[in-house]
Amino acid sequence: MQAVVPELEKHGATLVAVTPHKAEHSLRMVERHGLGFEMLSDPGNAYVARLGLRFQVPEALKEAYLSLGIDLAESSGSSDWTLPVPARLVADRTGLVRAADIDLDYTRRPEPEKTLADVEALD
Repeated sequence: MQAVVPELEKHGATLVAVTPHKAEHSLRMVERHGLGFEMLSDPGNAYVARLGLRFQVPEALKEAYLSLGIDLAESSGSSDWTLPVPARLVADRTGLVRAADIDLDYTRRPEPEKTLADVEALD
């Protein structure tokens, strides 16, 4: 997404990522990767739950994550072991969602150019 940030800004758009990770983790990612957009922390996935985009990690997957050294409770600061459904939402200036790409399979994500095209369609 970083590659299309300048083009999004030309259209007056702001890119924001919402993550369950603690703010300090997000800040490290922004600095490490030179990201030109904000990463907002959503502890316990409370916001994405209001959008209907939160799911409970199944116990077998939780055990697999832990065996790989991935502790969502530690990285998110919440013990509920939930994750957000991967989604991209494009809202207009009034906050109305005009385009959405939502897929439970985190490996299938739209190309950044798709998001740019969705923003351009708002002009």
